[in-house]
Amino acid sequence: MNKDELLRSLRRIEGQVRGIAQMIDDDRYCIDVLTQVSAATKDRQRVAVGMFDDHLRNCDDEAVAAGGDEAEWKLADAAAAV
Repeated sequence: MNKDELLRSLRRIEGQVRGIAQMIDDDRYCIDVLTQVSAATKDRQRVAVGMFDDHLRNCDDEAVAAGGDEAEWKLADAAAAV
């Protein structure tokens, strides 16, 4: 995912969350609210995976190629994020 795709996805998620809050405020059926929560959660996961993929391909790839302490640190940092 590029920056524009990430931002577009985050804006959609923001709208979903506002919609969920409105559904709760309107006392909507719980299963309908949970369905929307699930959709927002999947979208958040998709953004996180996209960012992680980009990080591995761009940041960690260079450090691993160089080797040494920086490579170890970058890989440990990526593993901790997961």
